[in-house]
Amino acid sequence: MTDVATAFRLYGTTQPEPVSRLLKAGKLTAHLTGGNLRTIRYDGVEVLRAISYLVRDRDWGTYDPELSALAVTETAEGFSVSYVAHCTAPDATTLEISASIEGTADGKLTFKGIAHSPTGFTTNRCGFCILHPIVGVAGTPVTVEHVDGAVEATDMPDLIEPWQPFKDMRAITHTALPDVRVECRMEGDTFEMEDQRNWSDASYKTYVRPLALPWPYSIPAGEPVSQQITLRITDSRPASDRSVSSAGGPDVIRLIPGEASGVMPAIGLLITPEEATASLAALQQRCAPQVQDLLFHFDPTAGHGAPAFKDFAAIAAIHAGTTTLEIAVPCQRPLDTEMQEIAGWMEAAKFRPDAIMVCPSVDRQSTPPGSQWPDCPPLEDVYAAAAKAFSKVRLGGGMLSYFTELNRKRVPAENLAFVSHCTNPIVHAADDVSVMQTLEALPFITRSLRAIYGEKPYRLGPSTIPMRQNPYGSRTMDNPDGGRIPMANRDPRHNGQFAAAFAAGYVAAVLDADLETLTLSALTGPFGLVAGKAEPVAEGGKRPLHHVVEDIAGVAGHQWRSVVASHSAKVVAFETVADGRTALWIVNLTGESQPVDMAALNLQPSVHSRVLDVKTITDAAWIRPQSTPFVHEQLTLAPFAIVQIHT
Repeated sequence: MTDVATAFRLYGTTQPEPVSRLLKAGKLTAHLTGGNLRTIRYDGVEVLRAISYLVRDRDWGTYDPELSALAVTETAEGFSVSYVAHCTAPDATTLEISASIEGTADGKLTFKGIAHSPTGFTTNRCGFCILHPIVGVAGTPVTVEHVDGAVEATDMPDLIEPWQPFKDMRAITHTALPDVRVECRMEGDTFEMEDQRNWSDASYKTYVRPLALPWPYSIPAGEPVSQQITLRITDSRPASDRSVSSAGGPDVIRLIPGEASGVMPAIGLLITPEEATASLAALQQRCAPQVQDLLFHFDPTAGHGAPAFKDFAAIAAIHAGTTTLEIAVPCQRPLDTEMQEIAGWMEAAKFRPDAIMVCPSVDRQSTPPGSQWPDCPPLEDVYAAAAKAFSKVRLGGGMLSYFTELNRKRVPAENLAFVSHCTNPIVHAADDVSVMQTLEALPFITRSLRAIYGEKPYRLGPSTIPMRQNPYGSRTMDNPDGGRIPMANRDPRHNGQFAAAFAAGYVAAVLDADLETLTLSALTGPFGLVAGKAEPVAEGGKRPLHHVVEDIAGVAGHQWRSVVASHSAKVVAFETVADGRTALWIVNLTGESQPVDMAALNLQPSVHSRVLDVKTITDAAWIRPQSTPFVHEQLTLAPFAIVQIHT
C-alpha cells in the first residue's frame, strides 16, 4: 500500500498537517507549528499545551494566516523565531502580525506579536491564547497576579467551572514538578481564563480581551496592537535530582489491571428527517448494526413537520430496540399549542417513541459571559407542557448542544427521567493531536455532571467529529476541500481509521460515568456509519467507525473492567465480559505504531484476536485469527489500530 493510500485510509484525506519543528533550549523544548508553539515541556514534562497568536472571525472561526519571512535560528544557548502572518477577511480587509519568539537555556521563553491593519479589521478576538494542560494540573495550587497588582493564592478548578475561574489576569504560576515553578506573564492587554473542558478541550485557556467587552470589535487602521507572553521556569531542585530527558525511541506502553468496573451503556444512532430514506434503506440491509436505541431528531425551526413522523414510524417498525425523540422546541407560540401539535402529528403517524428529550431551540445557542440571555420560557414550563402532551413517555431534558450550555444553564431535573448533552472535538482546534486530546477532558465532564445531577440517568451524544450545530456562531463551517478546520459540518477523518480509534477511545473515557445511552454517530449521512455513494470508503459503504459501533453495541449491558495504560495519551484499554468470555480492547490513539506489553494482565491463552487497522480496512474485514501466542505478551499496534483479544 502506498503512503498516499495509507494516509487516506487513516485520515480520509491526503492533505498533510503542517510540519512541526522541535525547538530546544536546555531542558526547555517546544514544537513550532504554523507559527505557534505546541507541547512546551521542561525536563520532559509538559508545562504548557500551547502559546498561540490567534485571530477569530465573527462566527468564532479561526483564520489560517499565510506566513512569510519565516526565520529560525538555533544555537547551543537557545533558539529564536520570527515571521509575518497575513489574514484576509471576506470583505477584503487585511491584518498583519509581526511575531518573534525566543527561548533560552535558563528556562525563559518570550513570544511577542504586533498586529497592524492598513484597512481596519473586524474580529471577535485577536491576540494570544495560552493553554495549560489538565492532566496533573487540575485541582492543584496556583498563584494568580491580577492587573491591579493583587496576588491570589488559589487552585486550578477540579470540577469544570461554568464561567471564568480567573479574570483581570497579568500572570499565573503553577508547579510542574516538585520545586519547579512555571510563571506565565501576559502583557499588552487584560487577560482572563476559561475552563475549556466545558467544550471537551483538554486545557484551561487564558485569552486576551475579556468577553464582557463588546464583540466583534474593530482594530483601527494604522494603530498597532502589541502583546507579549513571557514564560519563566524556576528550577529549585538540587542538581542531583534533575533528570536528563531521553531522546530515544518509543517507550513500551504497559497495561495493568484497573480497579473500576461497571455495565456497558446502550448504544444509540442518530436519525434525522433529511437522512430518513437513506437510514431506512441501511437498516433493511442484512449487515445493519444492531444498536439498542435510535435517536430521532425533530426541529420545527428547520422545517421539520408531520411528514417526518411517517418516515420515523417506518424506521421504528423494523428496529428491535428502543426509540428516542429529541425535540428542539421553537417556543414561538404557547407551549401547550406547540407540544400538542407535535403529539398529534406523532399519533397520526403511529410513531410512539419510548422516550422524548426536549430542549428549547434557543438554548442551542451559547450565551457567553457578559451577554444577555435570550428570551425563553422557564424550563419548568417547557417540561410541564411536554409532560402533559407526552404523558405516557419517559421525558428527559438537558441540552441539544454541549456541556458548556448545560453547565451554564442548569436544568431543573427533579421530574426528568434523564439528562442529556453532546460533545464535539473541533470547537476550538481541529488538528489531529487536539482532537484526540479531547478524550482527556471527557472524564472531567462526566464527573462534573454527576456532581450536579447525582445518580440521575445520564445520556451522552450524539457526539461526532463533524459539528452538527454551532452554538457559538451563525453557522457551521462548510468544508468542500476536506480540510481539518474547526466547527466544520464535514470532517474527512470521519471516513478514516482515525474516527474508529476516536470512538473506541471515547467509549473508554466515559465508561465510569454509568451512562444509560451513548450515541456516537448517525446511521447515514456526513455523521453516519454508512457513507454515500460518492464517498470513497471501504467496501459496502461502511466507514471504519461502523465496526466499532457494531461491536460496542454487541456488548451493551455486559460488564466492563478498567485497564490502566502507562501512557494513556497514546494507548487506552478496557475489558468487556460477555457470555462468559473476556475481550481486551486496546486502542492506539496516535498516528504512530505503539509497542504494548500485556504481561501484567496475565492473559489466558488467546482464542483469537480481532484487528481493525488500515490493512483490514483494505480487505473490508475486521477479523484476523491469531495463529501463534503473543511473544512475551507483547504486540505492536499500527497507527490508530484497535485490537480485541478474546480469551
